[in-house]
Amino acid sequence: MKIVHYDAEHDAFRRRIQLFIEEEIKPQVDEWETNRIMPRSAWRKMGDQGFLSPSVSSDYGGRGLDFLYDIIITEELSKSDHNGAGPSTHNSIIVPYINTFASEELKKRFLPGCVSGEVITAIAISEPDAGSDVAAISTTAVNDGDSVVIDGSKIFITNGINCDLVLLVARDPAVENPYKALSLYLVEAGTPGFEKGKKLNKMGMYSQDTAELFFSKCRISKENIVGEPGKGFYMLMEKLQQERLITATWAISAAEYILDKTLSFYRENSGPQKLIQKSQAKQFSLVEMATEVKLGRTFLDTLIQDHAEGKKVVVEISMAKFWTTEMTRRVANGCLDLFDGNALLEKCPIVRYWRDSRSMSIFAGTNEIMRRIISKELNL
Repeated sequence: MKIVHYDAEHDAFRRRIQLFIEEEIKPQVDEWETNRIMPRSAWRKMGDQGFLSPSVSSDYGGRGLDFLYDIIITEELSKSDHNGAGPSTHNSIIVPYINTFASEELKKRFLPGCVSGEVITAIAISEPDAGSDVAAISTTAVNDGDSVVIDGSKIFITNGINCDLVLLVARDPAVENPYKALSLYLVEAGTPGFEKGKKLNKMGMYSQDTAELFFSKCRISKENIVGEPGKGFYMLMEKLQQERLITATWAISAAEYILDKTLSFYRENSGPQKLIQKSQAKQFSLVEMATEVKLGRTFLDTLIQDHAEGKKVVVEISMAKFWTTEMTRRVANGCLDLFDGNALLEKCPIVRYWRDSRSMSIFAGTNEIMRRIISKELNL
C-alpha cells in the first residue's frame, strides 16, 4: 500500500534526478571526498536541472512545487555513494526560512540565486558553547541606527566554506528574556567583519564542507532581518518539524541503500567455494535489519504525508528522528560485519556510510533532545 501520494510528475522527477546522480554525481564523489568539498560547479548543475529549492515560487525563479519534491531530492541524494547533505540542508531547511518569513525585497534579492545555485546558503546556530540550547546563544546583534552590528562565532556550519549567504541566529543583549532576544539575520559572504574559518576535519561526511564562522563588528542593514525582530526562537521552532523530518528521511534512505548493497554482496559472494560462508546467523541478521528498515520506512512515509498535508506531528517526528538515525547506525554496523575482511577496505561500499551515519543523531537537535521533547509530551 502506498502511503505517500506521489503522482506521475513526482515519479518523472525522481527518474530525472536518479539519472542526474548517475551521470553527474557518482563519478565525482571520490574526488569530492578527497577534497572535502562539493564544488560550486556541481551546485550550479543541480540548479540548472531544477534540483535546488523546487518549492520556491515562480515569482522568484523557482517552480512552486510541493514538499514531496524536497523529499525525493533528499532520498535520492542519500543513495549517491556519499552523504553530502549540503543541498538538502539548503533546499529544505535554510531556504524555507527566507521563503516563509523574509521581506519581499529579501526574497527578490536572494531566492533566484538560491534556485540557480549561484547563492549557496548556510544556517548558523551552533556555537562553541551553545548547541541544542538556542537560548544559550551568545552571538550578539546590537542595533545601531539603521544597522545591526554582529559579534560572535558559530561552529559546525554546513556549507560553511561554500556559502554566499548565512541565515544567522543572534541575540539582542538589551533584551533580558533569552527567548525574545533572538532574531534571524541574513549575512552575505564578503561583508566586512565576517570571516570563514578553515574546513573542519570531520570523522565523516567529507564532501560536505563544514566550517567555523567568525563575526567581529560585522555591520549589516536592518533590512536584512528575517521576519519580525525578537521572533527568531519562534520561527526556529516552527521550522524544526521539517528539519527533523528531512533528517529522518536522509537516515531511512541511507539505511535502505546500505541494506541493498549488502544484500547484493551476500547473494553474490556467499556459499560453497565463495568469499564468505553462508550461514543461518548471517541470514537472520539480514532479515532483522530488513525488518527494521521496512518498519522505519512505513513510519516515515506516514509522517511525510502528514507533514505534506500541514498536520502538526512534532512529537511523532521527534520519535522518528531519534529512532531512524540510531537504526541506521545499527544497520550500517551490522552490514559492515557481513563484508568480513572487505570491511577493512575503503573501497567497501558500506565503509563511507558507516562512518557518515554516526553524525545523524546529532543533527537537528541531538537524540537526547528528542527524548526530552517526547517525555514532556508524555507527561513524564
